[in-house]
Amino acid sequence: MLKIALLNNKGEKLEDINLNKEIFGIEPNKTVVYDAVVLAQASLRQGTAKTKTRSEVSGGGRKPWKQKKTGNARQGSIRSPQWKGGGIVFGPTPRSYDKKQNKKERRLAVKSALAYKLINEEIIVLDNLNIETPKTKEIISLLKTLKVEKSALIVINELSDNLILAVSNLSNLKLVLPNEVNTYDLVAYDNLIITKDALNSLEEALK
Repeated sequence: MLKIALLNNKGEKLEDINLNKEIFGIEPNKTVVYDAVVLAQASLRQGTAKTKTRSEVSGGGRKPWKQKKTGNARQGSIRSPQWKGGGIVFGPTPRSYDKKQNKKERRLAVKSALAYKLINEEIIVLDNLNIETPKTKEIISLLKTLKVEKSALIVINELSDNLILAVSNLSNLKLVLPNEVNTYDLVAYDNLIITKDALNSLEEALK
């Protein structure tokens, strides 16, 4: 069985708890993790970039000058790409960047990301995560106690107003529920801080 230390808010070890081997003990699949991250990043792209072609720009109802005997190069329309204010050739048009990944792959990607976190010793399990005041300094103090120096994804079963307000001012922290855990966040944040109850809920969801 895989075991991990259960800590209190003072960073003291209370006991060892078991982790689901079918989730945290699998051989991580690098390919599906990569695909899941690309999918998440692609979904953030709007795909609304647009330029006007020569049929969409204004002007150019007639030839700018006659075909011959002007000394100028022949021109058919001031909407041609070589003219200032003319149409753009091969410019971007609205498109969707959405990618697809089936349900089994998405679930495997989350499991693989969790397995990587365990291998790299980047998981901290707490018995609970309750703070008395909605002050940022209280959550900063907790992170120092837990020796978390970089970014962290915090997973908790029930969101409290105090915790939401305390975390909201810190760009290196993200607070989510177990059913909101995804591959992109697990990869993007250096550490995973999760309560025991949230861990049970997460394991149940990924079975």
